[in-house]
Amino acid sequence: MAEPARARPKPTPETQHFWDGTKANELRLQRCDTCAHTYFPPRPFCPACGSRKVSIFKASGKATLYSYVIHHRPVLGFTPPYAIAVVELEEGPRMMTNIVGCPQTPEALELDMKLEVSFEKLDDTTTLPLFRPAKD
Repeated sequence: MAEPARARPKPTPETQHFWDGTKANELRLQRCDTCAHTYFPPRPFCPACGSRKVSIFKASGKATLYSYVIHHRPVLGFTPPYAIAVVELEEGPRMMTNIVGCPQTPEALELDMKLEVSFEKLDDTTTLPLFRPAKD
């Protein structure tokens, strides 16, 4: 019997640019053209000033580990242990993700560690942005 698949995000008109970016191995963010606030998650207006004049741009893909938990119980599509993390992007916003490419232990996952985006293609329509320790 096949293992159940991981849940897939459902793009909306407001988030489609983000998911198109992940398929192209790009992390795309939005910046307000009025107040210059950079934000995530995607939305059609600036959460700081309410302006609808926003631009989409390719982010650097660099981040630092802001917070995490190591989950040890099995969940559909995940093999424990795995880190559920909040990373702070170089551009300022924070996003929830998973950390890959290192042991899933407190010794390996240090707060403020440098990270870089890594893309995991789940299928032809879904690619997830994950983060791994930076190679600097």
